This record gives sequence, C-alpha cells and structure tokens, in this order.
Amino acid sequence: MAFLYALPGAVAEGLIWGLMAIGVYISYKILDIADLTVDGSICTGGCVCAVLISHGVPVWVSVLVSFIAGMLTGVITGLLHTALGIPAILAGILTQLMLYSINLSILGSKSLIAIDPRANNLLVHMSDNIRSIIVAGGLIVAVIILLWLFFYTEVGLTLKSTGDNPDMSRAQGINVKLNKVIGLAIANGIVAFAGALLAQYKGSANINDGRGAIVIGLAAIFIGLSVSLRIKPNFVVSLIGVIGGGITYYIVYNFVVLLGLKTDFLKMLSAIIVTIFLAVPYIKSEYFSKPKELPAEVNGGDSDA
Repeated sequence: MAFLYALPGAVAEGLIWGLMAIGVYISYKILDIADLTVDGSICTGGCVCAVLISHGVPVWVSVLVSFIAGMLTGVITGLLHTALGIPAILAGILTQLMLYSINLSILGSKSLIAIDPRANNLLVHMSDNIRSIIVAGGLIVAVIILLWLFFYTEVGLTLKSTGDNPDMSRAQGINVKLNKVIGLAIANGIVAFAGALLAQYKGSANINDGRGAIVIGLAAIFIGLSVSLRIKPNFVVSLIGVIGGGITYYIVYNFVVLLGLKTDFLKMLSAIIVTIFLAVPYIKSEYFSKPKELPAEVNGGDSDA
C-alpha cells in the first residue's frame, strides 16, 4: 500500500528527470559527446528559477530565464571544447566546477532557497502529484514535438551529421565546431528547464541538487532505449523511451527505498542500475546467443563430395 501511495510521486518526479534525460540524449546520442556539464546546469536551472520566483517574477518567465541560463552553460562547455581544444569530457567537468561557485552566488551564498507553493502558482509541486503529472506530461509532449520539428530542419540535420560523422560533415563544408556549441547549448537548456521544474516540484533549490544527474540521465536513456528499440527505432520513439526510462528508474528507486535501503547507498543504487542496463546487452550477446552456423561452402562443402 505504501508503494501504491508513493507511485504518483515517483511518476511525477520520473517525468521531470526523463525531461532532463532528453537533454543528456541530445549530447550523448546525437552529438556523441559525454557531457558532464549537466550535473551543474540542472542545478543552475533550479537556482535561477527559485531565486526569480522568490523575488516575485512570474513562474513562466522564471522557467524561460532558467532555460536561457542552461543554454549559456552549454555554450561555455562548447567553447572550451571547440575554441580551446579541451577534450569534451574535461570541458564538461571544468564547466561543472565553475557552475558550483556560480550557483552558490545565485543563491546568495546560501545552500538552499525555498519556494512557497501557496504564494506562487507553481507549474508542478509534490502536494498535487496528479496535476504535476498532467502539466509535466504536457510540457514533455511540447518539447518532443519542438525537437522533432527542429531536427528535421537543415540546422538540425547538420547537427545529426556532426555527431554521426564529423570528418565527413567537415568535408561537406559544415561548421562542426559551431554545431557542437549549438547542440550543447540546446541540451543543457533542456536540462536546466528540467531543473527549474524540479525546484518547483520539491519547493526548493539546493546547491547539491545536481550531483549524480548524469548517472540518472544515462540510466533513463539505457532503460528507455532497451525497450524502444524493440518497437521501431526513430527519433520520437527514442525520446518517448527516454521519458519512460526516467519514470521506470524512479519507480524502481522508490520501491527500493520503501524496502528500507539506507540513504547512504542511494548513489550506489543509481550506479548499479546503470551498470545493469549497460551490461545486460553485452552479456546476452556474448554468453547466451547461439553462434551462427557457417555456410556449407565455408565448412568445406558437402561431406559426401
């Protein structure tokens, strides 16, 4: 009964983290960049949103500014990587470190800022999980539609080609460096957008909110893609699968917590979930798939010949 009671909250929070995972999907799957900026940019989105709302700025404006702030974090990582030649994974780590100080400054050197749901008409909040599910679901549908439209424009297609084959794209006259910056900006903008929703849902923004976000994002991606690839792999189905992966992750997460797992082991649980979904396809193909039989010609032809 406790699990069923907690289920709407797990779904609502899973939708928000699934939205964050869409941002990770863009950088990891489309651009082929392991971007660790997200641990900082999701916190940036939450901090900006919480501070603006606490100062009387309308919720929608606060969310929009959070999205723009997230895009700027992606631009920083992109420029560190493309203009200064720093490897992408290290550029993300450097930006993440910078963002800790920036986020602390946004919070006014406090570790937490609360958002009063009674004084503000928040988009989502844990006090009304059903409404939060409906609103978050609607926003996710809008984001997926916008991304689908964007990635079938000329700019979007060049972003895809940049991730698929940067050398070929460069030979075709595509500005690969600019595309990487644009892609990272969009990815981190979506991550910060999710951070703004997360801050509203929890009713606060914390300086440590983003820790481990990349692990949750990857978990949602691999859980979702392991299911969606069984249907028909395309862009929209993959994004829907990522959202489903976020929901599944948080349902499992809440179930294990209700079983009595100590909070000290929650981060390890996240890592184990990702490890399982990364390892299962390999284990299945390596140890459980039947070896293909070679044609008769390769085997030496007909033995009676």
